[in-house]
Amino acid sequence: MTYVIAEPCIDVLDRACVEECPVDCIYEGGRALYIHPDECVDCGACEPVCPVEAIAYEDDVPEALAPFTADNARFFAEPLPGRDTALGSPGGAGKVGPVGSDTPLVAGYPPRA
Repeated sequence: MTYVIAEPCIDVLDRACVEECPVDCIYEGGRALYIHPDECVDCGACEPVCPVEAIAYEDDVPEALAPFTADNARFFAEPLPGRDTALGSPGGAGKVGPVGSDTPLVAGYPPRA
């Protein structure tokens, strides 16, 4: 099990969760943040600092946001638009920096005003 970042994060990218994460498992896409399901240690430090309540434990993701559970994993497992290979498990977001692209689910959301 892991924590998941869902729709409220799109176009917000507050990064308070990134700074709170002790294992550097929160990666930055173009419009949203993503938690690596294999690197997350389930500590929960990210959840209370999220200003838009976008983070939830996998079992607690509201049904309406359930597609974001698989979508967080997809960000790492599949090539993203503009990338030839999957991101995989690079061992920390700090090594990678902002990725600059998102999953089709996130990219398909209309921009927030």
